[in-house]
Amino acid sequence: MNFDRTLIITGGAGFIGSHVVRLFVNKYPNYRIINLDKLTYAGNLANLKDIEDKPNYRFVRMDICDFEGVLKLMQDEHVDGIIHLAAESHVDRSIKDPFTFAQTNVMGTLSLLQAAKIAWDSFEGKRFYHISTDEVYGALEMTNPEGVEPPFTTKASSGQHHLAYGEKFFTEDLKYQPHSPYSAAKASSDHFVRAFHDTYGLPTIVTNCSNNYGPYQFPEKLIPLFINNIRHRKPLPVYGKGENVRDWLYVEDHARAIDLIFHQGKTGETYNIGGFNEWKNIDIVKVLIKTTDRLLGRKEGEDMDLITYVTDRAGHDLRYAIDSTKLQKELGWEPSLQFEEGIEKTVRWYLDNQEWLDNVTSGDYQKYYEQMYAGR
Repeated sequence: MNFDRTLIITGGAGFIGSHVVRLFVNKYPNYRIINLDKLTYAGNLANLKDIEDKPNYRFVRMDICDFEGVLKLMQDEHVDGIIHLAAESHVDRSIKDPFTFAQTNVMGTLSLLQAAKIAWDSFEGKRFYHISTDEVYGALEMTNPEGVEPPFTTKASSGQHHLAYGEKFFTEDLKYQPHSPYSAAKASSDHFVRAFHDTYGLPTIVTNCSNNYGPYQFPEKLIPLFINNIRHRKPLPVYGKGENVRDWLYVEDHARAIDLIFHQGKTGETYNIGGFNEWKNIDIVKVLIKTTDRLLGRKEGEDMDLITYVTDRAGHDLRYAIDSTKLQKELGWEPSLQFEEGIEKTVRWYLDNQEWLDNVTSGDYQKYYEQMYAGR
């Protein structure tokens, strides 16, 4: 079968990556989609069970740091586009093991960039799309306009009203100020991507996105972890007083943005992707408890006593808030779901897919892959 394009999506067995792979495989049957994933603890092929037999889909188990392997794959498959999501992404893990984060996020990205530079004789019609994080910008202050206590209502350029905890937002021209080994590694990888564009003319795009939530997220992250803990009535460990603020975006809205930017974004540009949807961590936890209790048939809010305050994370940024105005104005993208609707869908998915959740939390899926790929 002949395809119009062949794309590599790195990290396609992970949380965001699996949603992007599914979207591209289903939406573009004329594209050959190669899911390149090392299958670390965060990669799970069960995330893509529904599309694994599609004729335009192929899975390749490979480490992005394997430069020779990546280059050969690109040359053999005549790859003309890369959507790069593969990364170590958990801040707590980066604090304990910064070397792994530097290796994967920095050297892995460099490996892909160099392979693309060599494999692409001509850059015409090619694209290297690098997905990054809002954490590279550092932290924003909690402020209130004219004495109004946050959260207050503010208005985006699109006319959309939303709650905010400060008057400043992350914009594409902000200076990078990473505060964790994770964000420092991502910041470095962003710089390498831009350097390859400026030095070699590689057709690159970078996007920086806010916190994602939704189905198939590895349950070390706040929302799936707490849904599972509420289900089992285990403690809900909240850092500090839960005052830290994050901007939340439903994962399928992020996948839609990636699709749009890959096809219509301007080469060499950076786009911020956010939900205009700021929440304090403690307020998120309370919404999760009420929603999960209700869907489990419990009295709404009866598990509030599971909240346990723990010592704050080292270097914990106070507030993140993305300004997506550029993306909205230039490409017409905006989030499709209100947060309450997205949380309802998310909680319901994890409760309806307890076998998936139990398999991931037990680690059984990793043992299966170790046996499957032993000796390869």
